[in-house]
Amino acid sequence: MFDDLITSKTRIKILHLFLGHIEEMFHVREIVRRVDEEINAVRRELMLLDKKGILNREARANRVYYSLDTTYPFYFDLIKIYAKESGLGRDIIKNRAKLGRIKYAMLSGDFARNLPNNGESVDLLVVGVVVLPELSLIIKKEEELKKREINYTIMNEDEFVFRKARRDPFIASIIYGSRVMLIGDEESLVKE
Repeated sequence: MFDDLITSKTRIKILHLFLGHIEEMFHVREIVRRVDEEINAVRRELMLLDKKGILNREARANRVYYSLDTTYPFYFDLIKIYAKESGLGRDIIKNRAKLGRIKYAMLSGDFARNLPNNGESVDLLVVGVVVLPELSLIIKKEEELKKREINYTIMNEDEFVFRKARRDPFIASIIYGSRVMLIGDEESLVKE
């Protein structure tokens, strides 16, 4: 998606770096090393992203650090786009046909922001008829990359509708919580 909207490959790499490490600050030289681009191109893009309000610039001693600006009006929209075009979100969308007949698939907002799971919340909910071995392979690959367990729940559509009608606390926490829809219509998800 970023490739469709942004022509600068360096800017895309920088956005991916920051959106993949939301709470971190990076020194200019570290950004150059991580995105593997020329320093002048990186500096030019950092200045533009700072000017647009996407990044914060902070001078410390003789170094300049950058971090995502959480007050940017499209901050959460950027997170949602990033969650859909990278990692688990990308793999689920890309392999949708192999995964069965999925009505809804969503990531928790905390998972999309790469925040730690407290062990009680669900990182991924999939509703529909799911080919479990295919989904398990995708999840296992992501667990190895993130070096943490992914807490996920699969249920058929009847169970989901039944639990939603009964105002099940688990389903309510998902419906009224922060989430990134990968597959399905958000309006029909929350509709009574």
